[in-house]
Amino acid sequence: MLRELEGVDAIRAALRTMPSSPGVYRMVDAKGDVLYVGKARDLKRRVTNYTQLPRLPARIQRMVVLTRSMEVVTTHTEAEALLLESNLIKKLKPRYNILLRDDKSFPHIEVTRDHPYPRIVKFRGQRKKGGEYYGPFASAGAVNRTLITLQKIFLLRTCSDSVFANRSRPCLLYQIKRCCAPCVDRVDQETYLGMVEESRAFLSGASQAMQKDFAQRMEAAAEALDFETAAIYRDRIKALTNVQSHQDINLPTADNADIVAIHQAGGKSCVQVFFFRGGRNNGNRSFFPSHAAELGPGEVLEGFLGQFYAGIEPPREIFLSEDIPNRDLIEQALTIRADHKVTLATPQRGAKRKLIEHAHLNAREALGRRMAESSAQRELLEGMAEVFALEAAPQRVEVYDNSHIQGSHPVGGMVVAGPEGFMKNAYRKFNIRSKDLEPGDDYGMMREVMTRRFSRAREEDPDRDKGQWPDLVLIDGGLGQLNAVREALAEIGVDDVPLVGIAKGPDRDAGRERFFLPDRDPFMLPPNNPVLYFIQRLRDEAHRFAIGSHRARRSKAIAGSPLDAIAGIGAGRKKALLHHFGSAKAVGQAGLADLEAVEGISAALAQKIYSHFHGDGE
Repeated sequence: MLRELEGVDAIRAALRTMPSSPGVYRMVDAKGDVLYVGKARDLKRRVTNYTQLPRLPARIQRMVVLTRSMEVVTTHTEAEALLLESNLIKKLKPRYNILLRDDKSFPHIEVTRDHPYPRIVKFRGQRKKGGEYYGPFASAGAVNRTLITLQKIFLLRTCSDSVFANRSRPCLLYQIKRCCAPCVDRVDQETYLGMVEESRAFLSGASQAMQKDFAQRMEAAAEALDFETAAIYRDRIKALTNVQSHQDINLPTADNADIVAIHQAGGKSCVQVFFFRGGRNNGNRSFFPSHAAELGPGEVLEGFLGQFYAGIEPPREIFLSEDIPNRDLIEQALTIRADHKVTLATPQRGAKRKLIEHAHLNAREALGRRMAESSAQRELLEGMAEVFALEAAPQRVEVYDNSHIQGSHPVGGMVVAGPEGFMKNAYRKFNIRSKDLEPGDDYGMMREVMTRRFSRAREEDPDRDKGQWPDLVLIDGGLGQLNAVREALAEIGVDDVPLVGIAKGPDRDAGRERFFLPDRDPFMLPPNNPVLYFIQRLRDEAHRFAIGSHRARRSKAIAGSPLDAIAGIGAGRKKALLHHFGSAKAVGQAGLADLEAVEGISAALAQKIYSHFHGDGE
């Protein structure tokens, strides 16, 4: 039987066939998990360094010892290798790489092109081909503020196409001067499209020139004694002035640029990014990449840039607080990704340096808050371990709650918390699928949730080393809920996860909760105990998440139509039926002859529709 190669031996075996060309290598452990993804101009030379074990840092030595095999992908250039490396790190999340864990997409503003009267809307997600987008913005709030400004200045519509098509009189937005009511012909198409073009110019950074143009139009209207038109331009100038007065952090010499600053303390890093597009400040966001404590700011910043700009298009200029080891290579890779020239610079003086210092101050303060919160969170987790007699402070706490209305649209919710606070990317909702449950059977719902949750954990993380298993499970409920969970876990062979039931106090009073643990008498905590407040926060977050998931499911069901369940009824035929009869209820009450009279509905399909609503049609 062949012995599996380990560590340096496995790397040397891979070197026998490794090319001396640019590419990406992956170091893989005994379970098939990727430990590290790296790039190289010369793969063979770069990987050979890992065979010199005494010369490597202790952390890299541990990685080499865990390595059982290597995988290699060659590329034409080192820049292409860098792009591939960034994508693989983002996808695989190897434990020995610098990791950017915040993978939430950034909101943009989209100018629609599929309607005679375009609208400008908030957009997040995969861009559509041929779409027109402005951004990114740091947050939904920054987008909303800009959209409100656009409404005030250009009076563009925000309603959906269906609402637009069915209006017979102007809506409230017209009354408060935030829409010009094109839906009821209060403005002609040519004038409206002119305002759309002005809004494009505004989003592209022409607000100063636009303000001068509005001032000239206001004076001309006043001289012509057209005071109503002059007042409109006066209001638009006022809105523009208000926007400019709130731009307290400006980048006057660049239209499209990002300011990226890093601060390190206690082995942790915070990267602060300010977005400037069209000369406007689109807000800022803090990031906390995961990395080894010994890595310096330049190394962390370089790893951050590769992953960060894998998700958004890089601007033409990126100003950094620190020099990075491979600046020319990063520039080349980002230029390929953006399809335009991208320049990285580290300003040392002037207005740009002041902006870097401001971003660095924000990074330092954000990291300080994060570390203070983490310290307080760790103390609370340690207190929780003491209260519930755990061996150590839990690193992953899962909290479960159910939500339904008289048994309809039942949903189970799971929220997760750890030393860094709530882990929202780990939240899960469970649409209850069992048809055998009685309406409102909370115990049955909880059994299904637990069975599905831990069956999947056993399948995906059987060795419990990927962070998918909780150190503590909190259940919103008393002894009955706790026993239901214990039974469900016992059936799938899980009997070592600490469980706690939280029963609401008399009259559902917060602060008088009773705690149930297996094989222990229930107990209460003193009303002023910080751990009690912490548990209440966890339970309330689970309650909020479960209710929100239930409402979303219920709204989706309400928005559905009985016609959706009939095979052969697509969007076109559904529309024809609703237009002909007025409602799905009226379709259900129609006779066969009436159904056959609808355009596009054959005799066979009419019989199918009739049978759907009337059983066998007898």
